Amino acid sequence: MPSSQCVRMSHVVSAEIDASVLSVSVRTGQRVSTTDSVVMLESMKMEIPVLAEVAGTVTEVVVATGDVVHDGDPLVVISEA
Repeated sequence: MPSSQCVRMSHVVSAEIDASVLSVSVRTGQRVSTTDSVVMLESMKMEIPVLAEVAGTVTEVVVATGDVVHDGDPLVVISEA
């Protein structure tokens, strides 16, 4: 008899521009929804909020305040609910 398992998918929230990390709004283990800001980036004197994109639990915060990120760099990993 096959066992039923719940498979959780991980979602990587990535930078969409070259920028500096102004602040990180989440921590590992925190639950987030799709409208939650997880990181605030700064580029060309503009603040750009990065949203969670999926609901779930933060499993890894890859960046820290002051880091420089490039387009496609991972910021946060979320295990989908």
